[in-house]
Amino acid sequence: MTHEAEMPFAVPGTTAEVERGSTFMPRFDADGLIGAIVTDARDGAVLMFAWMNAEALARTLATREAHFWSRSRKKLWRKGEESGNTLSVVELLTDCDQDALLVKVRIAGAGVACHTGARSCFYRRVALGEAPRLERAD
Repeated sequence: MTHEAEMPFAVPGTTAEVERGSTFMPRFDADGLIGAIVTDARDGAVLMFAWMNAEALARTLATREAHFWSRSRKKLWRKGEESGNTLSVVELLTDCDQDALLVKVRIAGAGVACHTGARSCFYRRVALGEAPRLERAD
């Protein structure tokens, strides 16, 4: 991982600076991660959720290609590096307290974001009730 001092981000300041200022001050959690919701820039469909560490975020900003941190594999990865379904970043937004990201992308390759081959990782609906079960949402 890249050392925090090398990252192009300001250290979070006061609540007013974080919530109303114009300086990007991402607030990483205790594990050094920030959540990223990824949507299709064309139609707004939610494609996936992933984690970014400071290095993944810095690489995403520098290359405009989505990079993430794999908690299970403990490594940085560029989305689509194996499948060809890369995510080209069109716009990056942060929430009011800068502890979550919204990444609007264009998908290359086959146009799918999920490793299962589905367009979105959110392809199953949880049926509500006493015995919740999964149903196909698409």
